[in-house]
Amino acid sequence: MGATALVSGGKDSIFAASLADQQGFDVDELLVLEPDDNESWMFHTPNLGLVRLQAEAWGKPFRSVRVPGPSSEADSAALESALRTSSGPLVAGAIASSYQWSRLLRVAARLHRMAYLPLWGKDAAAVVRAEIAAGLDIRIVHVAAEPLTADLLGRRLDRDRLADLERRGAGRAPVNVAGEGGEYETLVVDAPFFGRRIEVDAAETVVDGHAARWVVRSAHLAPKP
Repeated sequence: MGATALVSGGKDSIFAASLADQQGFDVDELLVLEPDDNESWMFHTPNLGLVRLQAEAWGKPFRSVRVPGPSSEADSAALESALRTSSGPLVAGAIASSYQWSRLLRVAARLHRMAYLPLWGKDAAAVVRAEIAAGLDIRIVHVAAEPLTADLLGRRLDRDRLADLERRGAGRAPVNVAGEGGEYETLVVDAPFFGRRIEVDAAETVVDGHAARWVVRSAHLAPKP
């Protein structure tokens, strides 16, 4: 039986789903939860509409489920409801968030399903380096921590950018270099397992207090060079 991968379009969920494929779980559905609450602690929110293009580029079925109302227990309830229409293992990209980890395991246990979290407990910088080494084209789309500024938005997360993130966080309030604490969020626009890449046609920076987002207004799939 194939697995359901909980994805957001960001680096960790896409990488975890690809690892599940490589390790024989055969991901046959990408599931995205779209919260009404932009401050959801459970689910990533920027540019969720682009998961459709990722799924098409990857050749995988895609399903989107809205999460109405405020965050917290509504998130877990929506995930459990969405998973009742499928079976097999649940794959997710959590690295260090005990909030996400505990809720994912609780939902999986209630549904008598295995939870596969291949990145859980790994060193944050090592995970990002592995994602970069795997050939993911990762763009920063949201920043929400004081050392991180809007000039990072839309930029590719490569080894040099990772080193820059580590330097920006040095000597200040702790910053998880994988963005696991919400410091930043990402979008994968290409990967070796994508048949085509995502080209962004139009995007704008939206600033809200100390946070800033790179909002993609239009994008399309293009052949790879």
